[in-house]
Amino acid sequence: MKNDKQIEVLNDLIRINNDRIEGYEKASEAAGKFDTDLRSLFLEMKTESSGLAGELEREVINAGGSPAEGATAAGAIYRTWMDVKNLFTGDDRQALLNSCEFGEDAAQKAYKSALEMSADLSPAVVQLITTQKAILKKSHDLIKQQRDMAAAGK
Repeated sequence: MKNDKQIEVLNDLIRINNDRIEGYEKASEAAGKFDTDLRSLFLEMKTESSGLAGELEREVINAGGSPAEGATAAGAIYRTWMDVKNLFTGDDRQALLNSCEFGEDAAQKAYKSALEMSADLSPAVVQLITTQKAILKKSHDLIKQQRDMAAAGK
């Protein structure tokens, strides 16, 4: 039986991960100019979101839907977190990490909103979303830690 609400929630999370993929692609390009360790971290996070989106896509198909392509309807707001030309000037590690943290906050909010719809979701999908939110929380915390270290001049 097709579960339209579940498909909608999952597709929203696919789009958020697509936004995150684009954001970390931009971040890795910017960091590559001055900070190779950040570039590697950002590429790992891009890969992480690709995997998360793939899991969500499989659930959409299992629910009888078609996986979303592209980014969120509000993605213009989310994706601008990595519009390098507008967010910082020069080779500024802290500004880049601030931008990434903004994006990570947006992802956490999206996953929280999805979990608030748990009455419309299967238990397996609730578990998947909970697990992915925890994975993304670790990434958020890592970005915050890197940002705090940059702010302290380390």
